[in-house]
Amino acid sequence: MRQSRRSMLGAGIGLAGIAAIRPFAARADDLRLASDPFTLGVASGYPEPDAAVLWTRLAPEPLVRGGGMPAMPVEVRWEVATDERLSKIVRRGRTDATPEWAHSVHVEVTGLDPGRDYWYRFSSGGQQSAVGRTRTATAPGTTPNRLRLAVASCQHYEQSYFAAYRGVTADAPDLVMHVGDYIYENRGTVRLRQHDQPECYTLDDYRLRYALYKSDPDLQAAHAAAPWMLVSDDHEVANDYAGEHSFQGDSREVFLARRAAAYQAWYEHQPFPRRFMPIAGQQQSYTSRTFGDLVTILMLDGRQYRSRQACEPEPLVQPCPELYADGRTMLGAAQERWLAAALGASTARWTLLGQQTLLAHFDQSGDGPLAYRADGWNGYPAARARLLETLAQHQTSNPVILSGDIHAFAVNDVNARPEDPGSPIVATELVTTSITSIGPPQSSFDRWRKENPNIRFARSDRRGYLRLTVERDQLRAELVAVDDVERADSATHVLASFDVAAGMPGVVR
Repeated sequence: MRQSRRSMLGAGIGLAGIAAIRPFAARADDLRLASDPFTLGVASGYPEPDAAVLWTRLAPEPLVRGGGMPAMPVEVRWEVATDERLSKIVRRGRTDATPEWAHSVHVEVTGLDPGRDYWYRFSSGGQQSAVGRTRTATAPGTTPNRLRLAVASCQHYEQSYFAAYRGVTADAPDLVMHVGDYIYENRGTVRLRQHDQPECYTLDDYRLRYALYKSDPDLQAAHAAAPWMLVSDDHEVANDYAGEHSFQGDSREVFLARRAAAYQAWYEHQPFPRRFMPIAGQQQSYTSRTFGDLVTILMLDGRQYRSRQACEPEPLVQPCPELYADGRTMLGAAQERWLAAALGASTARWTLLGQQTLLAHFDQSGDGPLAYRADGWNGYPAARARLLETLAQHQTSNPVILSGDIHAFAVNDVNARPEDPGSPIVATELVTTSITSIGPPQSSFDRWRKENPNIRFARSDRRGYLRLTVERDQLRAELVAVDDVERADSATHVLASFDVAAGMPGVVR
């Protein structure tokens, strides 16, 4: 019989929360592993002009508890080179992978040159990892000719293959931005691929779910092709959770333990800097990176600090007085202050905000009374107004909002008064469709668009990602779609392209 949620949560959190005293890590020269411990691949992320984070996790048996590793620290060696064959090593070192953090490794490499490619690999237990490519950010005071990005979101393992990542890998972008739902904690009702894992509640549950996803060769290849920056949405924890509140009715005690387990597993499986390490069940993951004087990227956390959804949330709600309360927040007061300071300090030509949910006004009633999805920014109009006011106060240069969540491509005008499409356009929102997760019927989007002239394009019948090219005077967005979702080796094609001209909010197809 399956244990109770509470007993499982206690066991799961205890596994990672109790740190035993160990006198030494097994040396890489001494330990011999019978099989490859790098089954989950390699990754890099959060580039700076002189630094990047390198990641791997030792797991010779990734789909069993503990990953098939001994319950002891294990030494891991790493090296960085200026060529793909790693014949010109410029940095190397060693670190410990510990069982308390699922034998994951987060190496913050410094002393690199700005605006160039590097290649890296790990070795441990007589085994060697695949080679990954990373790229440092351009130095301050310089303006690169362009920045190439991929934007991804929503990748339910069971609902399709990760073929979209084949396109990302072929693009070899300067950076991949993932804006949420990297895993799904629940089980899918539509299943093209199968797994027998239960819904996630414990640390072991979440670790096994990440191991399942990261065992996929196309996802591994995309991580090895470029550095990543990520924000989490709801399914990294639980559907539609808000701050410390469960949408599914878990008690506060059970939910906070579940959230802490989810945050730890998320950290263990992504190329995060050490300051993202969760402490006491909380994790500060909002951050920024600047690429010369061309682009500032701000990654926002719209889940951990938000108020509960208003108006007794269902999939759609009619506005109630609570919806418009000034005190309701999406980002929390501390993150709002940080965002204002970051925007005030930025001197970049373009400002990209990576975040989870649809920001532009979107009435989903069709032809009836106003109806909003309470879980997105339309459910937090006062918080959205503060965000737009902050952009205006700091005269933010060419703001572009990058969003996910709705399992559809969308290209939106963001108006100064979002509910008034006749008010000035102050930003462009580009929404990536899902990597795999099934979207609402296209007929629904066709109906909704009639009520929303600011929604310039919407397609929910395609899976894929956004390909962005940012130059000094123009941003080009290509909506890249998978040809055949039922083929793991499917090719991709450009469904549509849009340009945003510097100094002119809005898009031209």
